[in-house]
Amino acid sequence: MTFSKTTGKGGKYLDETSDYILWYSKNLANLKYHQIYLPKEYGADGATEYRCLMSSDGAWRTVESREFLNLDALLREGQVFSHDNFTSQTGSETTIFPFELDNGAIPAPKKGGWKTNTRGMDRLKKSRRLIRIGKTPRYVRYFTDFPIYPLNNHWTDTNISGFGEPKVYVVQTYTKVIQRCLLMTTDPGDLVLDPTCGSGTTAYVAEKWGRRWITCDTSRVAVTLAKQRLMTGVFDYYDLAHTEEGVGSGFVYKTVPHITLKSIANNPEIDVIHEKHRPKVEAALAALNTAAKTSYEEWEVPFDPDPAWPEAAEKAHKKFLSTRQKRQAEIDVSIQKNAPQETLYDQPQADKTKVRVTGPFTVEAVPAPTVEPLTGDTPAVLPADDSAARTGESLRQDEWRAELLAAGIRGRSGQQIAFARLEPLGGTRWLHARGETKDDPPKQVAVSFGPEHAALDARQVEMALKEAQHLVPRPEILAFAAFQFDPEAAKDIDETNWPGVTLLKVQMNTDLQTDDLKKKRSSNESFWLIGQPDITLNLITEGPEAGTILLSVNGFDYYDTRTGTVDGGGPEKIAMWMLDTDYDGRSLFPRQVFFPMAGKNEGWAKLQKSLKAEIDEEKIEAYRGTVSLPFKPGKKQRIAVKIIDDRGIESIVERELDVPEA
Repeated sequence: MTFSKTTGKGGKYLDETSDYILWYSKNLANLKYHQIYLPKEYGADGATEYRCLMSSDGAWRTVESREFLNLDALLREGQVFSHDNFTSQTGSETTIFPFELDNGAIPAPKKGGWKTNTRGMDRLKKSRRLIRIGKTPRYVRYFTDFPIYPLNNHWTDTNISGFGEPKVYVVQTYTKVIQRCLLMTTDPGDLVLDPTCGSGTTAYVAEKWGRRWITCDTSRVAVTLAKQRLMTGVFDYYDLAHTEEGVGSGFVYKTVPHITLKSIANNPEIDVIHEKHRPKVEAALAALNTAAKTSYEEWEVPFDPDPAWPEAAEKAHKKFLSTRQKRQAEIDVSIQKNAPQETLYDQPQADKTKVRVTGPFTVEAVPAPTVEPLTGDTPAVLPADDSAARTGESLRQDEWRAELLAAGIRGRSGQQIAFARLEPLGGTRWLHARGETKDDPPKQVAVSFGPEHAALDARQVEMALKEAQHLVPRPEILAFAAFQFDPEAAKDIDETNWPGVTLLKVQMNTDLQTDDLKKKRSSNESFWLIGQPDITLNLITEGPEAGTILLSVNGFDYYDTRTGTVDGGGPEKIAMWMLDTDYDGRSLFPRQVFFPMAGKNEGWAKLQKSLKAEIDEEKIEAYRGTVSLPFKPGKKQRIAVKIIDDRGIESIVERELDVPEA
């Protein structure tokens, strides 16, 4: 969950105004969760779709944004609502039927069915919950049907400011943040643990909401602040659900009706109320038709009287509308009364005649004023960015080796390098495993794993090559397996010529970084061979584009596991490629991007369709190919191409340019 913690300090660089909460459950079956709701505001988050107004006599119109500025006047005129589709993707014999609305025929849905049956549809009509927009029926959802909306995982109203609660501790968390976490996941009487007490916010909030708590800290200052904050706190006294059972029985909470289409369709009281008022409504309608010399059905009566009507007809019209409004008001009360209730766990009912203070608590221990130094052979803690590849044998490398032995290395067109054995390699720092393939005869293989949280760099390639030269027997395949490859490292692997030895780049799947969540099986696609991009540069020497360069991507050069050789592959498996025409050697800036495998509704074509603007059709077509647009050499006289194949495997190739700068 993301929550705002400050409005910004006006720093030199991008301000950090948010922090994060990780919500973890060891067993989802035992997870406790209470939905927290926030009040809707007209025209604001959670209520932007409410843009219509229904008057008491049944007339409705669209609301303009400026009208929300004078909300009181708007609400005196009627109820704000939104209209929604009420068809279901699935239908049955009871939900697929035509019906009449406002003297117009509504056909049965062509796909699926209605969200209710014929009886429910009749109640929706009686409740004035259906309108027509053109020939389409729509369900009326009033703002007051559910004046709250569920809290999600993005909290923007939690920042500490000068007008909020005082911040007495440098790491103090805004009370509202802890409060929401506690209310969402615990009940009164539950035990809450905070192992980093700080200013005691968690204990304070737990005490406020009737939870038991344990908090601890190594700092005397923190413990003292927490004790002071708790002992001086004053809290509301909440009514208990069952007084005799104590706080563990829970509180009496405020509830809010949640009116839905289903609750209306299943409310039989609507039929009773409608039938009770039917004689009066029919009598008022008959009086209107007699006075106005008309033959209106109920739904045909206009909301405003005809200027040509006599005075008696105007009075009869007013009487009819009043009679119908009384019926509607009673139906609305029944709808609200019979709707399911949502519990507001942050609004327990308080007894204002009582004041509560913190209950008894104890301080079980106080930390010693000094900390003894660690003794013995405890290894020093490594920096967070130190890689496994630079620290010798590790448990992580052992897991990767076991996965590599089980799953092998996937190649193109279903090929695979399978291993008969793969063992840890002792006495080396940059090579981590060696073994044999299942080929006949088997090939000797050595493996160098890259870092877990960084790119495999050129130094590792250099040192692994030196160590490999001393291996007996000499490896026939030297595989560099990494999550990322530094461009210089990739270049060294691709361009190293060691007779009799093939150097391979192997992409490690990021799933390996959560290895404890993966099943161990031979079908895992944890390691993939990376192809070497094959490109051609052509200098244009004539015409208006003389002095520019065209780059062609010819495809990948892949290691063929059947022949043990590197063979050329065509461009048909290239999903995307990017060109940096002035590569700085560190960061690839894609100045041209191509989608060779994209169809008419993918890649740049999809963007063109979305923008609905004038875009050069010729260039759009070129960006679906394997030849770049003409470009001029940049100041650095170097280009880089990143190619991504249909498996999602990336590879980068660089080239120096010997062309005079434009």
